[in-house]
Amino acid sequence: MDRFRFDTAAEDARWDEDAQQWRVSLSDGTTITATTLISAAGGLSEPRLPDIAGIEEFAGEIFHSARWNHEADLAGKRIAVIGTGASAIQIVPELQKIAGHLDVYQRTAPWIIPRNEHKYSELEKFAFRNLPLVQKLSRTAIYWGRETYVPAFTKIPKLAFPAKQLALRNIRRGIKDPELRAKVTPDYEIGCKRILISNRYYPALDADNVDLVTDGIARVTPTSIVSNDGTERPIDVLVVATGFHTTEQPIAQHVHGRGGQSLAKAWADHGQVAYKGTTVHGFPNLFQIVGPNTGLGHSSMVFIIESQLAYVTDAIRTMRRDGLGTVEPKRDHQDAWNADLQRRMQDTVWNTGGCASWYLDEHGRNTTLWPRSTFVFRHLLSRFDESAYDVTPLLDTPASKRTDEKKVPA
Repeated sequence: MDRFRFDTAAEDARWDEDAQQWRVSLSDGTTITATTLISAAGGLSEPRLPDIAGIEEFAGEIFHSARWNHEADLAGKRIAVIGTGASAIQIVPELQKIAGHLDVYQRTAPWIIPRNEHKYSELEKFAFRNLPLVQKLSRTAIYWGRETYVPAFTKIPKLAFPAKQLALRNIRRGIKDPELRAKVTPDYEIGCKRILISNRYYPALDADNVDLVTDGIARVTPTSIVSNDGTERPIDVLVVATGFHTTEQPIAQHVHGRGGQSLAKAWADHGQVAYKGTTVHGFPNLFQIVGPNTGLGHSSMVFIIESQLAYVTDAIRTMRRDGLGTVEPKRDHQDAWNADLQRRMQDTVWNTGGCASWYLDEHGRNTTLWPRSTFVFRHLLSRFDESAYDVTPLLDTPASKRTDEKKVPA
């Protein structure tokens, strides 16, 4: 536990060229140095707040879904939820149970397929507990079953027709009102935005104490929300479920590489890029977990994270074995990697499905998702490819300028 610092923020990280080290300034006023710096802040971690006139003047309880106020008393209150993404479809059914009235503000209807909620039998539990091979086979089947989604996302969107029919049947089963059914039926290809999974969201929308509002928000007053059609709806609590900063990572403003350039500045003109989603030209010894184009629309991010961790640890092992002071991806290798990614993106449903999503940045480029199978990603990151990097030997600098690697986090 001596390697951990709790309740401490990393406020600034700067590359020291002379010492071949990162210097990280912490919120407690101290500075640590390290040979390698690993950014693992996550892709869905920093809440994105909506730009709505008057929202800062709202007098009631207001909080983002990712910063939930557990002290707020919601029972019997008039509650509004802005957003209908992955967070909202989990929140809405729970709020519907306790709210006096609930308004759900929808900009774009999501595709929602039913959740396959299977109750394991005693025989299955016994087999999983006593026959490890059975559990392994079950998990393997789940993994490869998810991989079958890849062609529909990346090559032939029409292959997702069965999933689309499941989603449409989910609407019919969950909602009785024809007008409400029409409001929640998407007008873009399934998979263009994140496919959601729920058996309870549609029945919650169909409840008597819930209204789905699709007219857009004109402004927020201290006690209400006014939609674009002029209707004013009084509320006591406002829950903002508008997602996260994904295509412009906030942490990038605090990481400075060669020449003092921030990662945010390096990405400003063309969007966030990295080599293998993990390293960036101009930022020696910097590694990212869940970096650009490593997100998934079909499988577990844990698989991606583990693949990156294997790559990073092999890089550090290589540096120690070969006496390297710095490793930095070559510009041409990084450019080639990202050119190939964007070429593959052209035929994906994320680019052709007729929607606007958080997958795309302000330049219209998909810098968040991986457009191939996860086993290909794991293979490509199975070892550290030193030939793709500019490397320099470890400098023999005075002890006063370098910190013993064994005593600092790597």
